[in-house]
Amino acid sequence: MNMDIQNVSGISSLPSNETIIQWAVLALDEKHKDAEITLRVVDEEEGHMLNKEWRDKNSATNVLSFPIGEPIEQAPNLLGDIVVCAPVVEKEAKTQKIDIEAHWAHLIIHGILHLQGYDHQSDDDANIMESKEIIILKKIGYANPYETESN
Repeated sequence: MNMDIQNVSGISSLPSNETIIQWAVLALDEKHKDAEITLRVVDEEEGHMLNKEWRDKNSATNVLSFPIGEPIEQAPNLLGDIVVCAPVVEKEAKTQKIDIEAHWAHLIIHGILHLQGYDHQSDDDANIMESKEIIILKKIGYANPYETESN
């Protein structure tokens, strides 16, 4: 796996590149173990612009995934790009009272699963994707992000 990590967010309290890559490797299906991925960590302005352009949402979101789709001859292992909005991740962790690194792990894993074709458009698809996330997060010592204290 090859990951290009670009931090243009102005936030320096991100997990280490090595940690992010370890999470990414765990999220990759066997057929994508040689994947090439770009992870771009952005500020709220760029996150807002991308979410408006690609999802017609007038706010920044935590993670966006841009899968390459069909492999291309010039870069057969290119899987796609993930964009994470660091200020949104920090705000969500504070608001939801969750560990910031656990939230980063969840969003990186979530984004990589999207690059591989997983989604949450239907309940069945969401159950499959969330189950994979829960299993991967458990392997690295983090709790189920979909469980709340009231469950």
